[in-house]
Amino acid sequence: MSLFLSKGLSLLIHPLSLGLLVVGGGAAIAGWWRRIGLGVVCLGVLVVWVPATDLFADWIRGTLESRYPPAPAEALPTADAIVVLGGGVGVARPPRVYPDLGDASDRVRHAARLYHAGKAPVVIVSGGTLPWRDRHFREASAMQHLLKSWNVPADSVILESSSANTYENAKWTADLAAERGIDRVLLITSAFHMRRALATFRRVQMNAIPAATDYRVVEKRGTLLDLLPSARALAESTTAIREYVGYWVYDWRGWIAGVRESSRRRFPASAGIHVSQFPSHTLVG
Repeated sequence: MSLFLSKGLSLLIHPLSLGLLVVGGGAAIAGWWRRIGLGVVCLGVLVVWVPATDLFADWIRGTLESRYPPAPAEALPTADAIVVLGGGVGVARPPRVYPDLGDASDRVRHAARLYHAGKAPVVIVSGGTLPWRDRHFREASAMQHLLKSWNVPADSVILESSSANTYENAKWTADLAAERGIDRVLLITSAFHMRRALATFRRVQMNAIPAATDYRVVEKRGTLLDLLPSARALAESTTAIREYVGYWVYDWRGWIAGVRESSRRRFPASAGIHVSQFPSHTLVG
């Protein structure tokens, strides 16, 4: 399946796209069977409304993020390298002068944090660009620019700028690691994305330890407003739904390795982190 086709088909699982299709179908059906058509239209509205609520968005994203609870930098073990995945930094395309910090730019900041904490001597930044975009602008270079501004020396940053998806992140990073004799790495990505990323890196035989960041679901007091739709909540739900479907597709294509059996080896004993600290559902990879 080409990248173009997979990106196009992924639109069909977006609540907004799916809801509009259902509403359109219902409107067409209503021309012959009014009640049935109106029922389908209402269903289409619900397909958009429910994922657009904070209640649903926090629940579905939380099911992904809770698998990898946050850990302070000092609690993480040392490794040969820190690997940070792209997806949070916009490159300096005109008229931008500097890289643009997106919602997931916490990934790069966390890489700098772990580097300065002495967790690894080098940082591998993994991120290229999509084939239909200008390939002169690659995210790995933008991440290197940010790390340099956060006092990470340029010669401590290794660029992997060919990847266009998580599988290629893992594949090309594994090649770089093998060339440089890198064994164990701290893998940084958004918490909601860690399940698929970790399984993909382990599929290419990389000894990866999760160092998740970019947590969006936080403790807060619920109100009736959580049942009202918003564009932000719809975007968060869509991201989580895409992540679940992405995991299933990667599993079907043989691009991931199960991590359930290795859950109890996420951190060595010296890290001071114990499995018993986490709820049981966080141990499912």
